[in-house]
Amino acid sequence: MKPFRILIADDHQIIRQGVKALLKSADWEICGEASTGREAVEKANELTPDIAILDIAMPHLNGSDAARRIRQESKDTEVLILSVHYSDQLVREIIDAGASGYVLKTDSDRDLLTAVENLARHEPFFTSRAAKVIQNEFSASETLTNNRTESRLSSREREILQLLAEGNSNKEISLSLGLGVATVETHRTNVMRKLGLHSISDLVRYAVRNQIIEP
Repeated sequence: MKPFRILIADDHQIIRQGVKALLKSADWEICGEASTGREAVEKANELTPDIAILDIAMPHLNGSDAARRIRQESKDTEVLILSVHYSDQLVREIIDAGASGYVLKTDSDRDLLTAVENLARHEPFFTSRAAKVIQNEFSASETLTNNRTESRLSSREREILQLLAEGNSNKEISLSLGLGVATVETHRTNVMRKLGLHSISDLVRYAVRNQIIEP
């Protein structure tokens, strides 16, 4: 029987080690680890794990955007998001990204194990507070439509938003992403306009509030 394989991505090694030890106790195979969102996407493409467990706040690419890219590349890889903080908006974003699970780091070990067991059967698992949001909001198609406004950021815009919030200049972002500086400036202007932000300080506060970066 093919072993069940899991990728763990978190920028804190102590968290990765703790999650790995817990999952190994259930006889699951840890096929890889990553410390950034981009590395998680690369490892997922290379290793094609059954489940990718992603921290929501990782450098370079947050867990939500990493989940979206992993799901686009590998439809068979289920994604479980881990987070320190709870946010209704985050629940909406990770579901839209294709994640099937959401567990708080303050939840019990049993919750994480149950989440993995569910995703192994291709069944979703969301922490109880998130489950209420799904029941109350996502069951109504009208609510879904209202949430999907034209002001939503593109994948590239979200990536640039995170890099800006992490303190990168336009030139540094252009080198990192292989884009022209003018293109980065255009994306930056669009991000600020769509989110109604007026300064980098506003952008950083938005990123922290929405768990795109850690404070």
